[in-house]
Amino acid sequence: MVEKWDETVDVVVAGTGVAALSAAITGADAGLTVLMLESTDRWGGSSSMSGGGLWLPNNPLMQRDQVGDSRGDALTYLEATVGDVGPSTSRARKEAFVDGVSGFVNLAERLGVKFARATDYPDYYPELPGGKIGRAVEVQPFDVRAIGDWWASSRGQDGLPAPVMTDDFWLLSRAWSTPSGMVRGAKVVLRVLGTMIRRQKAVGMGPAVTASLLHVAINQGVRIRLSSPVTELVVDEGRVVGVVTTTGGTSRRIRATGGVVLGGGGFDHNAEWRERYQGVSGKDSSGSRGNVGSAIAVAQGVGAAVDLMDDAWWGGSIPSPTPDGSAMFLVSERSMPHSIIVDASGSRFANESESYVDLGHHMFERFATVPGTCWMVTDVRHTRKYLRSYAMDPRATKAMAEAGIMVKAPTLDELARRMRVDVSSLKATVDRFNGFCRAGVDEDFARGNSAYDRYYGDPLVHPNPNLGTLEKGPFTAVQVVPGDLGTKGGLVSDEHARVLREDGTVIEGLYVSGNNSASVMGRTYPGPGSTLGPAAVFGYLAARHIATTTKG
Repeated sequence: MVEKWDETVDVVVAGTGVAALSAAITGADAGLTVLMLESTDRWGGSSSMSGGGLWLPNNPLMQRDQVGDSRGDALTYLEATVGDVGPSTSRARKEAFVDGVSGFVNLAERLGVKFARATDYPDYYPELPGGKIGRAVEVQPFDVRAIGDWWASSRGQDGLPAPVMTDDFWLLSRAWSTPSGMVRGAKVVLRVLGTMIRRQKAVGMGPAVTASLLHVAINQGVRIRLSSPVTELVVDEGRVVGVVTTTGGTSRRIRATGGVVLGGGGFDHNAEWRERYQGVSGKDSSGSRGNVGSAIAVAQGVGAAVDLMDDAWWGGSIPSPTPDGSAMFLVSERSMPHSIIVDASGSRFANESESYVDLGHHMFERFATVPGTCWMVTDVRHTRKYLRSYAMDPRATKAMAEAGIMVKAPTLDELARRMRVDVSSLKATVDRFNGFCRAGVDEDFARGNSAYDRYYGDPLVHPNPNLGTLEKGPFTAVQVVPGDLGTKGGLVSDEHARVLREDGTVIEGLYVSGNNSASVMGRTYPGPGSTLGPAAVFGYLAARHIATTTKG
């Protein structure tokens, strides 16, 4: 029996991203005292650096808009996309996720969070049974003045500190090439000017969702401590009853009468684990630098099981030209016309417009037979017509050129030589692809067949909005590596977010959500926000279960 504690609360939450914040506000709303412990000196985690979308099927916003969705359709779609790849993807956990969506959204809205639907954003496999368009939600631009000095320590400052929403980007990427893009660009400019006139400091996307949830937590009296990692879980008679944390070099024992929720992110930047489980270094991860798997490790120390440790939220990325920089995750750029991705032999190997997880998996499969560098090749129309996130900063493009990550040439022959790719092979690939563009059908990889592909296409390009020939120089090629948004393997948990042992028994008092857990999405990515959506819902379910058992 543990006799001495430095302090006592009902719930200890490790982390400060969406999973942790959802658990914290849910617990506080139920009348529990909550303490959040962040291992780094900045709060918000990868959630604050993300696009901020939450994939929440059959959510209350859809119901109010009378958009056709249902519990049955959502579960049918999850079975078609995720399937059963282990305990994290059990039917019970899928049902818990779908059934918990309304509870989380209704609670957050009641507490002041303002959501908006991404009405045009498709599921990533919308043609499969149960697939839909418009299931993602995000938080409306939020004035961070409301959280006072806390904004100064937010990881959201690493993102885009402007009131831009995820739903803007599909049109902003073609803001100077299509009428719809120009209109959306003008709306965004007016939105920015409006916040400036009102003297607001508004942010969107990941910074908005974490700041708005933190604002709720602060108002509820939730306490938050930075630079306070959980170093040990305290167990009494098989139950987790508290934690040991270190703050400023001082160790403290904190009792948690209701439970401990781990929501501290994956192991994105734990090089030893990444190499052991995945065969990569992790240097090309876009996840928070604080994600080193420490919460997973302390749970393993008390017998917790793990799964899916070999997988991540993969995606094609451009490597950083500097050792201390971050890789640049590619989304819309690879879907726009006048672009292809080729392997080291100069051949295409996948649908460039497919979901980023699928592209990442296909890159690893390709490396097994064709090792070497992959490249995204574009002609001058891609450069002139579309927003390219990796080329917005002239200093970055100069550094990429100096590092050989970006090469340019007036002809494809010269470009191939600078890429160190066989000239005849690259030209044959481009000739074949150009034929598909003119016919409007990609006979090799079906690019442009899905509504998801076309979401990031150019509607003025016919007959296929994703297919544009590569004919006009100068040509550009940038290296593409399998980066990631974070790891998706972690602690195994049940439908109540309770952590399980290898034999399937529950570790009482210990809960998990977010990238600390083995994902309910398994090895795929059903829709936009498939990381944050389940993180928020299972954080909510964890705290609800604690509240129920504590009151009982």
